[in-house]
Amino acid sequence: MTSSILFSPLRVGALELPNRIVMAPLTRSRAGQPGDVPQPMNARYYAQRAAAGLIVSEAAPISRQGTGYALTPGIYTDAQQAGWRGVTDAVHAAGGRIAMQLWHVGRISHHLLQEGGQPPVAPSALRSDTGEAFVVLPEGPRRVPCDAPRELEADEIPAIIADYAAAARRALAAGFDMIELHAANGYLLQQFLSTNSNLRTDAWGGSLEKRARIVLEALDAIVAVAGADRVGVRVSPHFHRHDIADAQTEPMHVHLAEQFQRRGVAYLHIAESVWSGGPALSDDLRRALREAYRGRIVVCGGYDAASGAARIEQGLADAVAFGRSFIANPDLVERIRRGAALNRPDPATFYGGAEAGYLDYPTLADAESAR
Repeated sequence: MTSSILFSPLRVGALELPNRIVMAPLTRSRAGQPGDVPQPMNARYYAQRAAAGLIVSEAAPISRQGTGYALTPGIYTDAQQAGWRGVTDAVHAAGGRIAMQLWHVGRISHHLLQEGGQPPVAPSALRSDTGEAFVVLPEGPRRVPCDAPRELEADEIPAIIADYAAAARRALAAGFDMIELHAANGYLLQQFLSTNSNLRTDAWGGSLEKRARIVLEALDAIVAVAGADRVGVRVSPHFHRHDIADAQTEPMHVHLAEQFQRRGVAYLHIAESVWSGGPALSDDLRRALREAYRGRIVVCGGYDAASGAARIEQGLADAVAFGRSFIANPDLVERIRRGAALNRPDPATFYGGAEAGYLDYPTLADAESAR
């Protein structure tokens, strides 16, 4: 199996991608302060990786309430929107395409990150015992246990859906080509989806359809702003971190896929948990998702060029997203094209800091010029 299929073009909604190599959303915690504003350093980072068929931005909180990690660039203020414009301009100048991922963390947060020191919010007042927030303390940034959340009142939920729509408007105004709804990885929307984190008995919990309601209403709000051909959704069936244990994860995600098909969204981004020790998705589930949703499917999680190409050849994906490989290899597309060795990422510089471990990974061109 060769990786040549990764270099065939692909139509995804309103965009024509020159290749099927997607840069996955990667939280790096390097926003400018005060205000969690993207800065020129962030624009350089994304522009370095513009050869990807599509870049998906690091997850951007849609509100102060939706923030669970310090130093992550948001998309709810004028300054943040202007900062992101610098990013999209740089990516476009380098010939790339970029989607913004919209994020609300729910209970994966801490009072230090919330307006007025309030507790985080969640579908039910259940703390994530293993989840961690990223805060700035007097001694510096560090991970800390999440605070206990309060349960959202039913009449608060429409305001969160409105925040998604407002963030989508800002993303388009900032020059993003597409918008991705983050409904994965144990954050607010998956907290509503999961049987063990949503114990509600009102219109937002109980049955599978009611637990899915907030995802679909948020999606509808974003589609109303951007159009279905510029919207994708990220999901993570069988996700096992942040104390998520969904007894109905497969029927839930097939139901969502059916609903995404009805709405005609541009792509479905499936985050797999095998990279973090979670269960692999069965071929039966992959086929069920493919049958339910007939748009473009992007897979992500532990893939290399060969395994990603194989998944596409199977007909169970259309594109492959790479995460840590893109951190350490700004020229990942060219390295895959040549079959060249990859730089190894340095986990110590993943979160926070400045240019070290962010802008200084060498490219093949750097190595050749040093000879």
